[in-house]
Amino acid sequence: MTITSILCLCLAALFMWTEKKENYLGAVILKGLASLCFVFVGVMAGNGGQLAKLIVTGLLLGCIADVLLNLRWVFPKKGQLIFLVGILVFLGGHVVYLDAVLPMADNWAVCVVVGAVLTALLMKWIFSKITAKKAFKIFGVFYLGAIMLLNCVAVSNLVTAPSAFTGLFAVGALLFLISDIVLILNTFGPKSKFSLRVTNLSLYYIGQLLIAWSLLFV
Repeated sequence: MTITSILCLCLAALFMWTEKKENYLGAVILKGLASLCFVFVGVMAGNGGQLAKLIVTGLLLGCIADVLLNLRWVFPKKGQLIFLVGILVFLGGHVVYLDAVLPMADNWAVCVVVGAVLTALLMKWIFSKITAKKAFKIFGVFYLGAIMLLNCVAVSNLVTAPSAFTGLFAVGALLFLISDIVLILNTFGPKSKFSLRVTNLSLYYIGQLLIAWSLLFV
């Protein structure tokens, strides 16, 4: 698992460098391989139970979405559609993660309310920073709403039932959320920066690896 995790981060770094060189097909391949690594970590760490199966499914959906998001550079004419489909697949991954950890929550109703309020505040701030078409904004509300709710549930589980699993999962989910915020600002903000791209992807891969490693402690 450790070697696979290191390989994941190395491939991710190589993917970012390849993308910067505008070798988009090579970048897609490297990104897919990097993402497959965190899926393999989840499979190796899991115990075969229902919780592990759901989280591995979420990891796999993340891997598929990763490839889709970068395919928009390979097929620029259909870039927006591919991007939206990728976000939809990521949304499916968040829903699966939520399905995995929600049964552990003692105060799920409170999590929903807090998640809704935080999502509204976050979206208000993001919309003041970006320019995007209505379709992207609608997707963004549902997408960020799902991952915000996931974070609320993950933190609640950590508070009510502290363990290595709930701790790693909560930190992984938080890094995932932050990476998505950076991605949105960098994609739809006034100017795209490579430094923000590196930040977004670094947080994302570390977050997914932490979620995968959390299965070791189920």
